[in-house]
Amino acid sequence: MVALLAALLRIGFLCRKELLALLKEPSSRVILLAPALVQSLLFGYAATFEVTHAPYAVLDQSGGAAAAEVLRRLDGSTTFERTATLRSASEIAGAIDDGGALLVVVFPADFERRLAMGVPAPLQLILDGRNSSTAAAASAHVGTIVANFNAARGAFQPVTLERRIWYNPNLHSSWGIMPNLIAALSMIQTLLIAALSVAREREQGTFDQLLVTPLTPMLILVGKAIPAILVGLAQSSIILLVIRYWFGIPMHGSPWLLYLGLVTFTIAAVGIGLAVSALSLNMQQAMLYTFMIIMPLMLLSGLLTPVRNMPQALQIATWANPLRFGMDLVRRVYLEGAGLRDVAIDFVPLVCIAAVTLPLAAWLFRNRLS
Repeated sequence: MVALLAALLRIGFLCRKELLALLKEPSSRVILLAPALVQSLLFGYAATFEVTHAPYAVLDQSGGAAAAEVLRRLDGSTTFERTATLRSASEIAGAIDDGGALLVVVFPADFERRLAMGVPAPLQLILDGRNSSTAAAASAHVGTIVANFNAARGAFQPVTLERRIWYNPNLHSSWGIMPNLIAALSMIQTLLIAALSVAREREQGTFDQLLVTPLTPMLILVGKAIPAILVGLAQSSIILLVIRYWFGIPMHGSPWLLYLGLVTFTIAAVGIGLAVSALSLNMQQAMLYTFMIIMPLMLLSGLLTPVRNMPQALQIATWANPLRFGMDLVRRVYLEGAGLRDVAIDFVPLVCIAAVTLPLAAWLFRNRLS
């Protein structure tokens, strides 16, 4: 019994020593407490599967009172927000392709007449299937509103829903998730490799030798960035092949445009990783900082929750997140077959992020050891 108490006492002293060592440094306390606080707040605000203020467009070819009543119920719901009133069917593709509308509600020209005759009147619902879970939830909400409209009229299903899902006709969840992984999974390794590159040199004592060579900080930066970029592109290629040939998800866009987007996205991600590496004193810090930022990047990318469902402040924060635009570009090119003109808007923030993070990393290289 005495031996057991003595052993427990020694273990207690050792635990006390480890806790004091862990909490002594202010940076260690921040690393321990800040990620849990920030990530819990982000999960609470960003990771929501509720569909609120979902943008929709209307093509009303009937112009009758019944169509106006259905639209009044849609507009009165907090689930939907009308963003466009279309004049012709040719405008439907543009409303969905550019993300301006999650769904388009189409009232055919004979909608009012069929209701007056007491025969089923079809209401067409065209959904953006690139985010299958959101499309399914929005479709269910519209179905509830139509059912309430039918009940109010006291008729047996006079209005019927005809659903058409674009880019994912069967609403397979894998079709909406897997193309996103081409960017998301490769970013994790790319960030980690880039973050460890300079920290490893500093920990091993070889970074000072690099600084006394004829290589400028920018050339050192390029030499550290290229391997991480190549690894990221190789991982993206592996994931792309698995998605295309193992899971059989068809690709509709140009491989050249897809890889141009992946190169731009990977450079932006490497810039963040190199900046983290330049800030880190050792490999342990680099790994901790990397894992600390990976979760917010994932949450604010639209991978789990559409960006439009997030609070306005978080939507603004996503503009500094390369994963948001990398995933949007890959998803649109892969599933939609979008061209360069369609996804040019995704290249702009990626180039801006790379233009900020890469010079920042080079500046940190020079000043952290000065």
